[in-house]
Amino acid sequence: MSQPPPVRFNNVYLAQTGGVLFDDVTFSIRERDRICLIGRNGSGKSTLLKCIAGVAEIDGGERLVQPGLRIGLLSQEPDLSAFETVLDYGVSGGAEPYRLRSLAEALHVKLEQAPAGLSGGETRRAALAKILAEEPDLLLLDEPTNHLDIDSIRWLEAELKSFSGAVLTISHDRAFLTNTTKGILWLDRGRVKEHSRGFAHFDAWSEQVINLEAEQLHKMDKLIAEETIWSRQGISARRKRNQGRLRRLSELREQRAGIRTNDNMARMTITSGESSGKIAIEATELSKSYSERKILKPFSTKIIRGDRVGIVGPNGAGKSTLLNLLLGRLEPDTGTLKLGTKLTATFIDQKRDSLKPGLTAWDYLADSGGDSIMVNGNPRHVVTYMQEFLFSKTQARSPVEALSGGERNRLTLAKAVANPTNLLVLDEPTNDLDIETLDLLQEMLGEYEGTILLVSHDRDFIDRIVTSTIILDGEGGAYEYPGGYSQAMQQHLTRDQTDNVPGKRSAAPNKPAVGKATKNEQKAKKLTYAQEIRLRKLPALIEAAEAAIATLEAQLGQPDFYAKDPDTFTKTSVRIGQQREALEALEIEWLRLEDLAS
Repeated sequence: MSQPPPVRFNNVYLAQTGGVLFDDVTFSIRERDRICLIGRNGSGKSTLLKCIAGVAEIDGGERLVQPGLRIGLLSQEPDLSAFETVLDYGVSGGAEPYRLRSLAEALHVKLEQAPAGLSGGETRRAALAKILAEEPDLLLLDEPTNHLDIDSIRWLEAELKSFSGAVLTISHDRAFLTNTTKGILWLDRGRVKEHSRGFAHFDAWSEQVINLEAEQLHKMDKLIAEETIWSRQGISARRKRNQGRLRRLSELREQRAGIRTNDNMARMTITSGESSGKIAIEATELSKSYSERKILKPFSTKIIRGDRVGIVGPNGAGKSTLLNLLLGRLEPDTGTLKLGTKLTATFIDQKRDSLKPGLTAWDYLADSGGDSIMVNGNPRHVVTYMQEFLFSKTQARSPVEALSGGERNRLTLAKAVANPTNLLVLDEPTNDLDIETLDLLQEMLGEYEGTILLVSHDRDFIDRIVTSTIILDGEGGAYEYPGGYSQAMQQHLTRDQTDNVPGKRSAAPNKPAVGKATKNEQKAKKLTYAQEIRLRKLPALIEAAEAAIATLEAQLGQPDFYAKDPDTFTKTSVRIGQQREALEALEIEWLRLEDLAS
């Protein structure tokens, strides 16, 4: 006889101010499960995690937990205020000090520090070290990758793979979820749907579910319409023998009214405004030091209008410093900076410093008073504008502290994109955003015609957005490569340390970044005969790749494709990804050869 699962929820119900948060929630968590919890911001993911941990009460149903099961919960906003040092906090749950010290070192946490002196990111890393050190039977992780650099995220992936218990994770980080999960709980409109495969299969599965629901809803609406017409056909419809049919109609209407549809869709847009000069930012030999520490060795780059530049590196490597140097907000020790003409910058900073306690969402958006916010020069009602960012009418008057972390980020995003801009500066924009909003943000940025500077730890998001990536090594070195994070890292790890390798940036501090040649080098550039032939062929190859992608996407768009042949559906999804990578490589090659030819 098989053992019951360590955690089982049966028909769990929870109501909060404003209505039902979730209802009829049923699922199990088994030993060594690796599950992700997916859902919109505000859908109740964090609350459900707290219910599983037993720190929040349910209103109905059953929460069945194996006696003696040790549960570790990483919340979004850990409270360390009751402890004198981080070490006191870390061992408060019974963790072995040696284990705690090892994890704290890996996560760059100073155990002797007072909690009052910690930043939000340091607090979360301290909480993560504590939870891992306690080695519970079940780990509940709420956005564990927030405030972690990419190296730390990779380290966490390895830790979770070797962890002996079960793990349930809320995260927006697609790459992290793909690498760490083997099952999905999808909290959607108050109900939980289960899938036995990992996050890599979420898009295909969720599309199948949505299409099936739409088909069923259409059939129900059609049946109600037919029965309604019948009921109005005169006295015969009211004869006793037809009362059962009338009752059935009433039941159908009640059932239909109880279905929570997903009609509320975000419509994020941003206007590029007036074009800047062709060269947006030109930096020559910029450097910066603080005391004896070299933050940035001499670094040069030229950012052309429409470029999308990612900046990655370990925490403390100088990403914000480089960003501020490139924007002219920080004076360099050496070098020169030239900003393009007509440059209008908008900052999307997820520190949320502008969200002061006591402010309502309405006050924050309509900061000049009244009931309107200026969007691209035109007044828009606050509530109408908020609805485009997935907020309900009731949330307009909600204090910002009552919103979830993702909802607060959506609010800052809504305000940031209200006005035209030709330079977007995004500093960790993905923190706490749900997968759906993240995809919408990506689409918005894809349509944006201006220049983008992006600092992020989200590998998948960087890969989808940028045209080049600057890698900071934490020792003052900065190296720029074409392509997203994956391409850049591949080039960075395999680069030759000499100055003689074509297309690679040397570690020498006086060398400009890759692809950013000096004037003398530009004069010396010349296409070979083979390169000239290749350049003439590339437009046709790019067009063919685009056509192939369109064909595959049309196949995926067939409503019953997944139901008829799930394996082929998955293979087609993979082929689309491969084709997009090939298209990106062709476009980068074309841009490089065009630059050489000019």
